[in-house]
Amino acid sequence: MSQDRTGVSRRRFLKSAAAASAAFSVPTIIPGSALGKNGVVAPSERIVMGGLGIGRRGGYDLGIFLEQPEVQFVAICDVRQERRMAVKQMADDKYGNKDCDMYSDMFEFLARNDIDAVLIATGDRWHTLASIITAKAGKDIYCEKPCSMTIAESRALADTIERYGRVYQAGTQRRNIGNFQLAVELAQSGKLGKLRTVHANTQPPATTHDWLPAEPEPPKDVVDWDRWLGPTPWRPYNSAYIRGRWRGHFDFHGGGILEWGSYTIDICQWANQADDTTPVYFEPQGNHVIARYENGVQLVMRDTGWLGMGTCSVRFEGDEGWVETGDSGKMLIGPGSLRAEHRGFTDVGTDPTNHIREFLRCVKSRGQTAARASVAAQSHVAAHAAYIAWQLDRPLTFDPVKEEFIGDEQANRMRSRAMREPWRI
Repeated sequence: MSQDRTGVSRRRFLKSAAAASAAFSVPTIIPGSALGKNGVVAPSERIVMGGLGIGRRGGYDLGIFLEQPEVQFVAICDVRQERRMAVKQMADDKYGNKDCDMYSDMFEFLARNDIDAVLIATGDRWHTLASIITAKAGKDIYCEKPCSMTIAESRALADTIERYGRVYQAGTQRRNIGNFQLAVELAQSGKLGKLRTVHANTQPPATTHDWLPAEPEPPKDVVDWDRWLGPTPWRPYNSAYIRGRWRGHFDFHGGGILEWGSYTIDICQWANQADDTTPVYFEPQGNHVIARYENGVQLVMRDTGWLGMGTCSVRFEGDEGWVETGDSGKMLIGPGSLRAEHRGFTDVGTDPTNHIREFLRCVKSRGQTAARASVAAQSHVAAHAAYIAWQLDRPLTFDPVKEEFIGDEQANRMRSRAMREPWRI
């Protein structure tokens, strides 16, 4: 039997052709899940996520992310073994598999090309640096508050997010909570008259420079203490730090003005339509700081004298009325003629669901989030400036454009903190 130059007989060729024809005649069955039917999000529409430093609050956020149909959570990175394992268990239980990967090195974690977005919920000391590294790795970011530890970090974060074109949402979820939105609407609409004063619920500002007693350092795979410290000055290991007692220590924490002010100053800035600026004057009065914007509106940061509307309360006063609200969802409005503006609310200030949903929409659309880095940076700068004035116990004048204090070199040196090698921004 003759053969062609390839050595394939005519009979074999015809037989193969017939088999191929039969194969193509069989209908291709595509599962509905691949097409996004029956409420299932198609793979092309899914947002693949990982987590960096997920503890108690981060676990709350993650629980909400896992309930979103478009989210596929695939990896956790943490310097603590117990947290890596706990988050893996959460994800594996959700998906009914064992697929969530664990990392202790964030650079290895961020090198994954399949991850679109990262939930960052480390301690405060890592928020800016981890966000900057994540943005440079090409990932979008949902980062718990506060977003920075200093004025310099605030600016570096905002500039980096803009330069790399990433979607960023600070975990200041009250911008997407109904009662806070209504209070801001009343302030901005003129229904309170000309806005005169905005009040931000803060906590006592003080921090300590003391160290806790040294304890034996655990194995690196259990707790990587050097990486836990990150950019902060070295100090000996104590297990209380990793259990949350890092709060209140200056190296790890920005003080009580920043702790709640990252939420409440943010809402006050929004009410004053000052998302692109900060106050120009800060004056400490005990544990309170009184600030003033260039437009004459006064910002009062205080930890006492509230009406019981819940944690992280805000109050806005105009020359014709006032409103006060907080995390309980309750609201008081005066005078009586304004009370018709009141509405009921089912969400509360601690629930980040709407905030997370907005972040996911913006990841898809490449739109701007409510708590984008440029907005969060301004409210954090205001909190940091207030804390500096409180530490120095004297009034300070501030230039919002240059982000520097006028005529006070000591205050200007406090706008940043040294970072421990090899970390830098």
